[in-house]
Amino acid sequence: MKHSVIALSMAAAAFGAQATSPTKPMADLIYFGGDIVTVNDAQPEVEALAVKNGKILALGTKDDVMRLQSPDTEVVDLGGKTLIPGFMDGHGHVFNTGIQALSANLLAPPDGEVTDIASLQQTLKDWYAKAENQQHGVILGFGYDDSQLKEKRHPTRQELDAVAKDVPVLIIHQSGHLATFNSKALELAGFSPESKDPSGGKIRREADGKTPNGVLEEIAFFGALMPMFAKLNPEENEVIFKAGMDLYASYGYTTAQEGRASPSAVETMYKVAKDGKLKLDVAVYPDIQVAQSVIAPPYLSDVYMNGFRVAGAKLNLDGSPQGKTAWLTEPYLVPPEGQQPGYKGYASMSDEDAAKYVELAQANGWQLLTHVNGDAAIDQLIKAVEASEKKHGKTDRGFVAIHAQTARKDQVESFNRLGIFPSFFPMHTFYWGDWHSDSVLGKERASHISPTGWARELGMIFTSHHDAPVALPDSMRVYYATVNRISRTGRPIGPDQRVTPLEGLKALTLWAATQYKEENSKGSLELGKNADLVVLSANPLKVKPETIADIKVEQTIKDGVTVYSRAAATHTAASGCAGSDKCAKVAAVAMAGAGMLHHMH
Repeated sequence: MKHSVIALSMAAAAFGAQATSPTKPMADLIYFGGDIVTVNDAQPEVEALAVKNGKILALGTKDDVMRLQSPDTEVVDLGGKTLIPGFMDGHGHVFNTGIQALSANLLAPPDGEVTDIASLQQTLKDWYAKAENQQHGVILGFGYDDSQLKEKRHPTRQELDAVAKDVPVLIIHQSGHLATFNSKALELAGFSPESKDPSGGKIRREADGKTPNGVLEEIAFFGALMPMFAKLNPEENEVIFKAGMDLYASYGYTTAQEGRASPSAVETMYKVAKDGKLKLDVAVYPDIQVAQSVIAPPYLSDVYMNGFRVAGAKLNLDGSPQGKTAWLTEPYLVPPEGQQPGYKGYASMSDEDAAKYVELAQANGWQLLTHVNGDAAIDQLIKAVEASEKKHGKTDRGFVAIHAQTARKDQVESFNRLGIFPSFFPMHTFYWGDWHSDSVLGKERASHISPTGWARELGMIFTSHHDAPVALPDSMRVYYATVNRISRTGRPIGPDQRVTPLEGLKALTLWAATQYKEENSKGSLELGKNADLVVLSANPLKVKPETIADIKVEQTIKDGVTVYSRAAATHTAASGCAGSDKCAKVAAVAMAGAGMLHHMH
């Protein structure tokens, strides 16, 4: 009762009511009838919550909150479901997730049906057989994972030639750091036996050591892919962006991130926001190497414009551990094809360049998100931050270590000392826990991937993310992995690194708001904060932890407005986009822009 009275009194003051006046603000919306989990340690649960003008007006007992009901108030009985704060994206790519939506789904179970190269080939054939895809003369697939294929290897160009020999076939690895092209796609992209490996990337070769086998790593892949999508016009980019937001909303996210944006993507998102409020808040971090022109006003801002803001910059220092391109200090357990024992991956840039970009961000006051999967890349980041902080002093959440998959305990201690905020990727324990143990790192190193337990031992907070489109932006799968750390086959992956269900929830809500420096307006259900809410089918703090992934997102509410309803949805945004002619055309335009198609229909 005490908390309810205080909350209601503060609500009256906050919304302009005088203590002596009978006038009080009336709610637009009231929720009751289920568990309402606030993620506020001072008031962990309440019976009811009221919303006014997109903000939380009051919360407390049902009787007290219902006093704010008027004839115009919408009253929602949760029917035993659970209300929590909206999820915030610790790291992902909402714009690029839309690209996933227009491709053939090559993910392994439980997110797709590809289990071997034969099923991958059949999925591509089935996708291309659809009239809306076939007419554009290109086959684009996303999400294959060599670690989950029966053959435990990448497809070859010849195996993609078996899908279509005279049509370009391009399939993107689930990590987003590699791709495989068929012979036609290699030809049209300009790859030949004479092609040299670019700095920071590799062209995998056949037995003769010269002929590309179809697999492209890092810069070799990005250099071929980026020109394709750079040619998309604003309308086509808008299709991709909206598809990504729809998919995020279906998983309960009210704040999304585009964690490595190009200038054209920033301009598209800004324009869409100017034309009308986005259904989610989208925080954008342009690539510091190529997009400095848009890390500036009017894009760069501490506040959202219709749901959009550039919040800082993104730096990339290495690749992916599951793709065996992350930069390690100790060798991979099993080197990838074409590499010798002792292979440790490789850096994306020199120490000098890394320090240059860290200094640039620090000098301009930009929050810098830095992709560091391997511990050698983490060492490079720590060294650069130490040098910059000697000159400028310690920043307030100025640096975020993205993934930090193989962070050693001493490196987590350095994060704490330097104020580097870790955003971990515990979903790896589910998707690639077995692969890391048996092929990538070995059991000991694999047990400490995404070391959330070490962070909590030091009293640190962190976020957990999905890195979509690397994985679907499945909030409950992220949550499940953070708490349980169990692989696809049921193998525990570092149980000493587990955290509690409440800590797992905070890593997706309040601690994520802290990463964004938005904890005063988001991340918990408190008076005056944004009414960013999610209705779940069950209370994750009360179910058995191993069943968290089974919880469904029933509704997503942004600023008091429902932006997703499971009951109303007939299919996901991804399947809806992939099945449309408009989305298929986007893929074709991208390829045509890069010269991989000779003409458009």
